[in-house]
Amino acid sequence: MTSGGGRLVLVGTPIGNLSDLSPRAVQALTEADVIACEDTRVTRKLLSHAGITGHRLIAVHEHNEAASAARLVGLGAEGQTIAVVSDAGMPGISDPGERLVTAAVEAGLPVEVVPGPSAAIMALVLSGLPADRFCFEGFLPRKGGERKRRLAAIAAETRTTVVFEAPHRVAALVLELGSACGADRPVAVARELTKIYEEVWRGTLGEAVAWLDQKEPRGEYVLVIGGAPPVAVDDAAIELALERRLAAGDARRSAVDAVAADLDVPRRRVYEAALRLKT
Repeated sequence: MTSGGGRLVLVGTPIGNLSDLSPRAVQALTEADVIACEDTRVTRKLLSHAGITGHRLIAVHEHNEAASAARLVGLGAEGQTIAVVSDAGMPGISDPGERLVTAAVEAGLPVEVVPGPSAAIMALVLSGLPADRFCFEGFLPRKGGERKRRLAAIAAETRTTVVFEAPHRVAALVLELGSACGADRPVAVARELTKIYEEVWRGTLGEAVAWLDQKEPRGEYVLVIGGAPPVAVDDAAIELALERRLAAGDARRSAVDAVAADLDVPRRRVYEAALRLKT
């Protein structure tokens, strides 16, 4: 276990509009002994905006995060407070930070979070699509089998899905999503969130292709994709599931409850199927 009062503090920063930097974030950055950041140039601009000067900055990005984690945890063990920021948004969400947190937790170094703006949550709320249950995919793999598997998973996902993409690759991604999910799947395309030219477009994946053709790619994109429509469950599937439960030794009542939950169908419908099997 570490000692000496050191800690790791993840600080959420603006995703575009610097006015979104919270007073608590300013305080955390001011009080930090060291600031670990994705790009020192970007962070210096943010610190200058907040009137914060004289802090030691250490660059931590995707290429050196693993190697930097031990060094930063070591500083924390010496009693220093390390603030962690990405270029925009919350560190650890599609940006460096996750490995630092893992290393700090394993070393017993306290970890805190100062929340801030989130492009994923903002786009989800603006999309008009169901937000009570959703999943976050971040940036998809560039190519290969893993990309195909992730696209297939999105196509089958019944929850709303949030995906990030760079401007020069967004058109190709929408084409692939349309092929995997169907051209009529609803989608919201958000870009330049919190900035002057913030824009949110809503329609289908098929329509999004034409819309993107008319737009100059600019800023990071967030795609919010509607969930797959529920698959109809027929009586044969219910009866088969019941038979398997009963054959495994489940009591009839327990089997009915389990099948209703597993197939997401009304219990009464499963109960009626159980009666048919009994007769």
